[in-house]
Amino acid sequence: MYAIAIIRYRRPLDEVLKVVDEHRAYLKRLLDQGLLLASGPFDPRHGGGLLLRVPDESVAATLDQIRDNDPFVQKGVAQYELLPWAPVLGKEELDKVFSRTP
Repeated sequence: MYAIAIIRYRRPLDEVLKVVDEHRAYLKRLLDQGLLLASGPFDPRHGGGLLLRVPDESVAATLDQIRDNDPFVQKGVAQYELLPWAPVLGKEELDKVFSRTP
């Protein structure tokens, strides 16, 4: 199952930037685990987005864990909107590109 996480900043950007290095280190760990496929800030910079691939048998629990362990959330500078996503058109191509299973 794929998912999209929309991250919205809850604090001014200068406060968010103090946590960016921790947040990116966390995202790197998710990438290494095969859970994170892509990430980046929005333009203008009021938040960011994540493209995730999570195990079908534990979608909700995995997404909750991803959100709850993010330093952005732990330090109260951002909030997540988690959207499980079942792509139809292009799913085969996504599966080919992201063939690693979490």
